[in-house]
Amino acid sequence: MNPNFTWDDLQFFLAVARTGQLSTAARRLRTSHATVSRRIDRLEFALKVKLFERNPRGYVLTAMGQRFVETAERIERETEQLQFDISDGMTAQRGVVRLSTLEGFGNFFLSDRLAEFAGRYPNISLELVAIQQIMSLSRKEADIAVALAAPKAGPYHSEVLTPYTLHVYGARSYLARHSKIRTRNDLSSHRFVGYIEDMIFTPGLDYLGEIQPGLRAHFQSSSILTQLKAARQGLGLCVLPYFMAKDETNLEIVLPEEIELKRTYWLICHRDQMAMPRVRAVRDFLVEAVKENRGSFLRDGLPTIGQKRPLEER
Repeated sequence: MNPNFTWDDLQFFLAVARTGQLSTAARRLRTSHATVSRRIDRLEFALKVKLFERNPRGYVLTAMGQRFVETAERIERETEQLQFDISDGMTAQRGVVRLSTLEGFGNFFLSDRLAEFAGRYPNISLELVAIQQIMSLSRKEADIAVALAAPKAGPYHSEVLTPYTLHVYGARSYLARHSKIRTRNDLSSHRFVGYIEDMIFTPGLDYLGEIQPGLRAHFQSSSILTQLKAARQGLGLCVLPYFMAKDETNLEIVLPEEIELKRTYWLICHRDQMAMPRVRAVRDFLVEAVKENRGSFLRDGLPTIGQKRPLEER
């Protein structure tokens, strides 16, 4: 093998393999587009194989590149474990971790604890992706995810992070100018705020049909933050997680004793990724943070933390 081949070259290869874009890989590696391109060219020259097909949409792995990913990831895991074994642990907990979460959990719970995370793990660069669509773990778009359902198959580590409750909320101004809501049937005559129906990517976000068949949102948004703001302004009733709305003094729970939905946040990661010290650190922080604030997620009672799903591999 060419003596110019180094472990650093493998890191550049994995970054491009996981993102498919030189520019995105460069941002993750804190370097330039040109440097990433040069390193990939050098690696291919050293190995005397073509690892990527270049096209206008980005870099696509060749068949040999796909095979090489497995080898490079195994070296990556073993290198990190070696660093952990010969260091005090903190030194090995370094690098970039991309965490994908649903918008509500990311913006209304985790974002308030980012300074604590940075203080505890100063060598870990956390990339928080808080959008409606959970990114793909199988395509390495994220290292770890918080989602509403665990994978039914695959080499994943999955565990319950916390259950949480959702309720129907209305602004005081809306409730004052509209007809009284005494039973669930009364909801059919009221306006609702909710998700855009054809953009609901997981059944766990399809709330209205569960509350009352035939309910439709008059104002729709793919963003739960926008839905919260619309509910504040009195555009309609809205189903919101308790941990998001509990401190909203202008919102009241509608039919609190009759309507309560329950969902569960799952923490999911590739089983091999969980062995990496930096990924394990993020997992441990999330579990601890949720456990310390578990009363925030359920309106009544406390959730059970740490229930694990058996690992499955097909």
